[in-house]
Amino acid sequence: MPPSKDLIVTRFAPSPTGHLHIGGARSALFCWAFARRHSGVFLLRIEDTDQARSSEASARGIMADLAWLGIDWDEGPTLAPEHRVRGGAPVAGETPGNARSIGADPRHVGPFFQSQRMGLYDEALARLIEQGKAYYAFETPAELDAKRKAATAAGKQYRYDRASLEIPAAERNARAKGGEPCVVRFLTPDDPVTVVDEVLGEVKVTHEELDDFVIRKADGFPTYHFGVVVDDELMGVTHVLRGQEHLYNTPKHVALQKALGYYTPAYAHMPLIFNEQGAKMSKRERDKLARTTVKQQNIAESPLPNVPGLDTATFAAWMKDTAKQLETNALESLAAHLKLTLPEVSVDDFRRAGFLPEVITNFIALLGWSPPAEAGENVEKFDLPFLAKWFDLSRIGKTNAKFDRKKLLAFNTDGITALDDGKFACRWWAWCEDNAPGILKLGDARFMTLAAAIRPRCKTFLDAAEQAGFAMIADDAVMFDAKAAEKNLKADNGAGLMVLRDLRAKFAALSDAEFTAPNLHGILEAYAAEKSLGLGKIAQPLRVALTGSTVSPPIDATLAALGKTSVIARIDRCVQKTGAAHTA
Repeated sequence: MPPSKDLIVTRFAPSPTGHLHIGGARSALFCWAFARRHSGVFLLRIEDTDQARSSEASARGIMADLAWLGIDWDEGPTLAPEHRVRGGAPVAGETPGNARSIGADPRHVGPFFQSQRMGLYDEALARLIEQGKAYYAFETPAELDAKRKAATAAGKQYRYDRASLEIPAAERNARAKGGEPCVVRFLTPDDPVTVVDEVLGEVKVTHEELDDFVIRKADGFPTYHFGVVVDDELMGVTHVLRGQEHLYNTPKHVALQKALGYYTPAYAHMPLIFNEQGAKMSKRERDKLARTTVKQQNIAESPLPNVPGLDTATFAAWMKDTAKQLETNALESLAAHLKLTLPEVSVDDFRRAGFLPEVITNFIALLGWSPPAEAGENVEKFDLPFLAKWFDLSRIGKTNAKFDRKKLLAFNTDGITALDDGKFACRWWAWCEDNAPGILKLGDARFMTLAAAIRPRCKTFLDAAEQAGFAMIADDAVMFDAKAAEKNLKADNGAGLMVLRDLRAKFAALSDAEFTAPNLHGILEAYAAEKSLGLGKIAQPLRVALTGSTVSPPIDATLAALGKTSVIARIDRCVQKTGAAHTA
């Protein structure tokens, strides 16, 4: 039983096999919000019993993803400061990993990595075997595969035939203790299992639908089904909120809880998140898009054979077998080579794409949940404190949710617009530290000038970095668009080139300290009045000279961000390249 009927305990228990999927982030968010609403406990548990796929780096990555989103946990592993991601959600909250005081609490809450809880699983397992509710099974994978194929050939659904139960119990136990490879299976009872779901209602499963599933693998580690049941009981979990893909796992868990004499938590299975094409959002859609693009471009061999994960053999196997997936770094290297933008699926994808964490949590909260009427009419924009105040299981929908990327981008654009120049600059700087460090070489003053100019024009931090790309190019590497140069520099007997020569002299007369956006704006306005020119006739020639194109932030900010030395060098090179000699 849970420690107190008044204490709500929720948990998020990811497997550390990669970055946090956006669907997992929503599950964590809803668990967090429900616990906060009821002054309960939200705990984080790392289910790392899949030894082949789990990694410590992935566990840290998931914790960093949660912390970046502002989803703080009361109990769980501690995320070291050096592993936190810069630019996280600006939300006041408790330090992740520090449990709040809840008085007398008999729960067995730690450790928080399943691989460190083996003794607890062994104890529960031994009890089931002793009571005849579980048993050792000795079939090899090849033998089980043959039985599955035979069932398929006969047009039947495979169900374990309990062949190992024909072996006397004493012999089974002796063989297992003697070290013979085996698994442990749960002896599924003949009674039907009923799950009362807070979202979907009553779900009943007959015993024919459940075979004697494995609860301990041959490597000695518990399966997901067994580990989660033992941990939820010992950690006092009262409410399990998770995606509908887990719905048909739950009868197994309820059956195990009854066999062990455990408390059954309240379950709430949330709608799945689908992409715009109506398919479940998954990492496979990124892989699928890359494979399709490779085929469309008729690429027969790896274009990057020296990149880890893209060697010739791996690439060929990936192209041949659609079930195979490239490692994340290899996939992103291939996408960059193909000039392909991959759809964001994990929290890390959205972070690197330059989305605000508070926008992500706002957006995913609406994927399957809506605020009640008393929270306000048609409320769509809200923060984490709002969610914690109003979240309730009764507002979770049953139908699948659509992940509308255009709507998310609109949300993010609004979020950036709502930031003042100072906050935008600070948060963009933090993002650049991890994703575009070259921009920071501009220095504080020039970066602030550029940030203020770009903020009203960008949708994401990545968008801002792309708009700032002109400042990252070496002065002697600017490529001039031929059409832009013809129209804005050479036309009208070289009117644009004349503007460049005149302004070059005015800029050269300024000191570095005077080379600021306000001063430059004044010089451009005065020159426009003097020559009876519109500002466009002045700004466009400058843009071509400074960026190679006619697109840039406001021209005074563009000049100030580059600085006097670069501006003079670029104007001189542009005049030389476009066929008119510079005269000092």
